[in-house]
Amino acid sequence: MEMIYSYTRAQALEDGVLVDVTHTASACGLRVPVAITDTLYHGYIEASATQAKLGQTTEGRLKDVLILLLFNAASSGRNKAEIRYPVTFLMTEDKRETITVKAVIDGGDDGKPVITVMLENED
Repeated sequence: MEMIYSYTRAQALEDGVLVDVTHTASACGLRVPVAITDTLYHGYIEASATQAKLGQTTEGRLKDVLILLLFNAASSGRNKAEIRYPVTFLMTEDKRETITVKAVIDGGDDGKPVITVMLENED
């Protein structure tokens, strides 16, 4: 089949569809580039003003997702290209929300390993 169109990871990062969190991921112990979908980032990781008043920070929420990724990847075995794991977020003073996060490792635009973290229903 002839390819009509291809949307690269680099384009997704440039467009804001993916958020590059490689620097923080590296500090958490992940050794490959990591990006998070904008839906997960802006819907759950990015702390709102209300969440900030409760002591929540975007950096802290991001580290929670990444450290849980690291632990779940280590316990799931080395040969898995996709893992799913629960993450609980404090949304308001009296509401917590647990979602399932999906992390996929594959060859990026140049074939080198990259990780993309997303909501369970995203591709």
